[in-house]
Amino acid sequence: MSSVTVVQLTDTHIRPAGQRVHGMVDTYANLTQVLQQLLDSRQRIDALVLSGDLTDNGAPEAYRRLRDAVEAAAAELGAQPVYVMGNHDERVAFGIELLGLDSVDPDASHDRVVEVAGLRIIALDSSTPGRHDGRLEPEQLDWLADQLREPAPHGTLLVLHHPPIPSPVAATEYLRLEQPELLGEALTGSDVRLIICGHNHLTGAAALGGIPVWIGPAMAYRIDPIAPRGRHRGLSGFGYSRIDLLGTTLVATAIEATPAETVYDRAEADVLDQLAALAAEAG
Repeated sequence: MSSVTVVQLTDTHIRPAGQRVHGMVDTYANLTQVLQQLLDSRQRIDALVLSGDLTDNGAPEAYRRLRDAVEAAAAELGAQPVYVMGNHDERVAFGIELLGLDSVDPDASHDRVVEVAGLRIIALDSSTPGRHDGRLEPEQLDWLADQLREPAPHGTLLVLHHPPIPSPVAATEYLRLEQPELLGEALTGSDVRLIICGHNHLTGAAALGGIPVWIGPAMAYRIDPIAPRGRHRGLSGFGYSRIDLLGTTLVATAIEATPAETVYDRAEADVLDQLAALAAEAG
């Protein structure tokens, strides 16, 4: 059994009421569908981590729509919401509407630490106002190294929007985190077990300095990672991730949320009994 479960929702791209992303994607409907799925699952969820591009254009109304939906679900789940900046987010509205700050310096990053059931979650703001690629300033890396000097009971989950790893897709490679080796240096010898991010609108994995990196599926729409040569295209479909602490390992699992037909739906106990019988049969 997992001792800690975190759900990652990334690239929600919420817009004000009545507006759709690219004129066709109702991202608010995607968000509320996933939140209802989490509630219906009746599973324990300790944190909801929203890893950037929470709104599509930084509108305060869009942040309020997202906050009201997420925090109502989080309260029912008993989960801690953790909000992380992305390149489509706007620091002032983000700080006021999501973090409850009275005033916000638009040049100051939104970095924070939350501990959930012994798992430390560090949120890093990899955004730069006016840019779509990612960057961590020297003072952020110093702050991160300072936070990591003392280990957490169950280690650390690091969250940022821009992936610190290469991409086979030209556009996402162009817009990734600059100088990821500097982040790798700050993490050397730390208790960071997993780095999670978003931004690319595709699911992927690699490692930075031996630490696994997980790019979660986007909640808005997908980028086609093997589009016809010379084309860059977005496709319908959305999903999210669950991150489970199993023993000393953080395990990331992509979850498909696009409506689909059920192939089968059986009692879990029956499936486990069948697997146990097969194992006994095989000796």
